[in-house]
Formats: sequence, structure tokens, C-alpha cells
Amino acid sequence: MKRVFITGTAGFIGFHLARLLLSEGYSVHGYDGMTDYYDVRLKQRRHAMLQQNERFAATEGLLEDQARLDAALDGFEPDIIIHLAAQAGVRYSLENPRAYIDTNLVGTFNIMEAARRLQVDHLLMASSSSVYGANEDMPFSETEKTETPLSLYAATKKANENMGHSYAHLWNIPISMFRFFTVYGPWGRPDMALFKFADAILDGRPIDIYNNGDMYRDFTYVDDLVRGIRLLMDAIPERPEDGQVAEGDSLSPVAPFRVLNIGNSDKVRLLDFIEALEDELGIRAIRNYMPMQPGDVAATWANADLLQSLTGYRPETGYREGIARFVSWFRDYYGK
Repeated sequence: MKRVFITGTAGFIGFHLARLLLSEGYSVHGYDGMTDYYDVRLKQRRHAMLQQNERFAATEGLLEDQARLDAALDGFEPDIIIHLAAQAGVRYSLENPRAYIDTNLVGTFNIMEAARRLQVDHLLMASSSSVYGANEDMPFSETEKTETPLSLYAATKKANENMGHSYAHLWNIPISMFRFFTVYGPWGRPDMALFKFADAILDGRPIDIYNNGDMYRDFTYVDDLVRGIRLLMDAIPERPEDGQVAEGDSLSPVAPFRVLNIGNSDKVRLLDFIEALEDELGIRAIRNYMPMQPGDVAATWANADLLQSLTGYRPETGYREGIARFVSWFRDYYGK
């Protein structure tokens, strides 16, 4: 069974992906900086659960620490690298922009250099739906131009895509990049809306609803997301010999490189999402309506046709079902 090196295994998505791969018999080595962007205890708990499996090991270190990263990779000798670690968050990029340069640009460069040196079979890296920026034609398709990022976070993710394409072209490294769409579920991030809303509602605190609630998101349940990643591990892009690419495919005509949406293909109104959470909790929220925040976008909505054509799979968990699973975990974990 192949050996998979995953960055960000103490994070939300990395934890779920590592758990899925371990259940299928893979050997997994995790790499995580355990930064204090949110509660480190939650990250430690995730890693502790993974470490119960003898086929999982982890290194604690920052992506910017090239020597430590290289030592972990060289010791493991992976067949596949999945790069999920990043400095996340649109609003936090207004407060601490340098963290995004250090982690998302320098750190990703270090990962790509290691993939080149180790000649891995496939490098898979996380991008974001935020790269679509000011685009208004929805659902978003991978072949659309993405030249109008509205936050530094989005700009770093777009830069990662461009960096990845150049490495795929120059060194013939097969690279797939995922554009995620508002991922949620058990063991989620405390800075994300569902987590913050549930915590505030149960404590009787008001929730901040931006753009007066006139927002839409393509909420993607985490189990669906990591299933998509798992299947795309086997969909290794190949450089077209004649430079011809099928219509609708984001495969580069000059490199073994592809970008892919992983989303639920369903635009959900934020107020409907909140009402579903209220119904599940049995409590009405105290609502604090606010204007749109800088760097935010009013709507996201994925076209996941390419994912389905490559893997036969499409995320399909409805938001009410996903919220119910999250609330069950949240109440159990925090005793609320």
C-alpha cells in the first residue's frame, strides 16, 4: 500500500483525510505546525486520535522550516504528498498578512521543491474557492479566469496554483489542486461560521451575520470532501502529447497539472443554514446583522462536473444532515 505524506494532519480536513486513508490501509505521515490560530488543544486531540493507529506517525514543524520538513519527508519516502496545511481565514489576512506569505507561499514552495527532489508519483495541494474572487457567473467552473482575488488569502492560493503549474511544466511533476467550498462537519475549525454560531447560540450570545444575511455558500460536508480527495489520488494528470484538452477539463495543455472544484454543487442561503442550525439546537439565535466585510464574497457555488467525470463521484450530503452530525459531535465534545 502506498505511503502518503499529508501536511496539516492536526487540522480539520487533514485529520479527516488521514483517518480515511488509514482505514483503507495506507501508511500516513503527518506534518503540522500546531500554530495557535485557533485552540491548539483541539489540534492535539485530533493528532492523538490518529496516533492510535500504528501506521500513522507525525512531525511537528512549520512549513517554513525547510530543514525540518525535508528531514520528515526524507525519513518517510512518500509515494504521494497531499499539501493541506495553510494559514487560513479571509478576515485574519487583514490583521496578519505576513503569516500568509510565510506559510502559504514560502511553505508551499518548500513542499514543491521536496516533491521535485523526491520525484513523487503525485502532488495534491489545497487551493480555495476564494480564487474565483469577483467572478459572478455561477456555478463556478475550473476553466474560468481567476484574476480578481478579493483578499490576500485568495491571492496566495491563486499564487499556489500558478507556482504548481510552473513546477508541473518544468519538472514533469503530476500536480492536482483542489478548490474547496465552505467545508464543515465534526471536528471543524472554531473560526468557521457553523462552529462559531453553535457555540454562541448555546451560550446565549449574539451571532454576527454579515451582509445582512444576503449571502450564499456551497456548504460541503467534510466526509464528502475527503472522499473526493481520496479518489483524485488515483486520477493522476498527464501532459497531453498533442496539447489538446477535452472541453470542460482544466488539464493544462503544457503540463501534467489540473485544478478541480470539490463542492456540493448547491448554493445555500446563509439564513437558511442558520435556521437549520437553530432547529437542530432547539434554540433561536440572537442575530446581529452586519455589513459585508472587506475581502468577503456574497456567493460561492461549485460546478463539480469535472470531479464526477474523473472519479464517478459527486458530494451529496445535504446541509441539514451535515448540521445534525456536527451538532451531535459538538454537544458531545464540549458537553453542551
